[in-house]
Amino acid sequence: MLRRSLIAVAALATALVVVPFAGAAHRGAAAVRAIPTRIVSLSPTVTEDLFAIGAGAQVVAVDDQSNYPKQAPRTALSGLTPNVEAIAAYHPDLVVISYNGPWVAQLESLGIPVRYEAAADNLAQAYEEIRDLGRLTGHVQQATKVVHTMEVQLKRVIQSVPKARRHLRLYHELDQTYYSATSRTFIGSVYRLFGFRNIADAADSSHTGYPQLSAEYIVARNPQIIVLADSRCCGQSAKTVAARPGWQAIAAVRDHRVVAVDDDVASRWGPRLGQVARAVAPIAREGQRSPWAPSGP
Repeated sequence: MLRRSLIAVAALATALVVVPFAGAAHRGAAAVRAIPTRIVSLSPTVTEDLFAIGAGAQVVAVDDQSNYPKQAPRTALSGLTPNVEAIAAYHPDLVVISYNGPWVAQLESLGIPVRYEAAADNLAQAYEEIRDLGRLTGHVQQATKVVHTMEVQLKRVIQSVPKARRHLRLYHELDQTYYSATSRTFIGSVYRLFGFRNIADAADSSHTGYPQLSAEYIVARNPQIIVLADSRCCGQSAKTVAARPGWQAIAAVRDHRVVAVDDDVASRWGPRLGQVARAVAPIAREGQRSPWAPSGP
C-alpha cells in the first residue's frame, strides 16, 4: 500500500471501524467449516502472507493494491471501499480484510465468510496473523516456518548493530510532505526494537500514528538516521534530501545515514519485513558514504 493510501487508512480506520474484531468479521470466520479454496484477499499484506505460507493456489482474487507477489491475481477490487457485488462475483468461500466496515455484514448476508486481519501494531500481532491464516487455509506448518524465519532474520539484523549505536534519532518519511510514522505503528515498533528514538513521537498530538511534520521540526530534531519510504512513488533519495534547504546540517545527511527502502514493504507488516531492517542496520553501524557526497571528515 502506498504512503498516501496508508495515511488515508489511518483516518478511515478510525471512522469506519463499526464492528470490532470480536464482531461480525470474527463470526464470519467461525462459519468456515472447510478449508477455503476460493479466497479473496482485500489486503496487500494478507496477500503476501497467503502466498508465503503456500496458500496462493487457493486465492482467486486480490485487491488493486496487492502487487506482490507477481503471480497474485490482481483485480480492480478495493480493500478500503469494497464493492460487495464485485466481490461476490468471484464466488469466494472466504474473504480476508484488514479494514472493517459495513460491507462485512453485507457479505455475510450473502453467506460469504469474512476474516478480519487488522493492521498489526507490532511484531507479535503480525506473527499471529500469519499463524491464523495458516490455520484457516490448512498450511499450519508452513506458516510456523515463515514466522520462525522472520524471527531469526530480524534477531540477527538487530544483533548486528552494536548497542552503542542503537540510541540514534530516526526520521521515517512516508512522503515528501513530511508525513511520518511513530513508534505506535508497526514499522515504528521495528525501529523501537533497535532502540532508535523516533522524532515523530513527540509530534503526534492527534495520536493517529502518522503525523505530518514540518521541515523546520525535522531540522530542529536533527535525526541521525533518515529512512525514505517514498523513493519509488515520489523519487526521493539521499541526494534529493541533501538538496532540501537547511537539511545539509542534519546529522543523518552530514554523516551519510540516509537510506531508501521499498515503499510497499515499509508500509506492510508481512514476511518481507526483514528487508527494511537489513537496509537500516548498516547505516546505523557505521554510516554509508553516498557517491555524490563531498569528500572530507
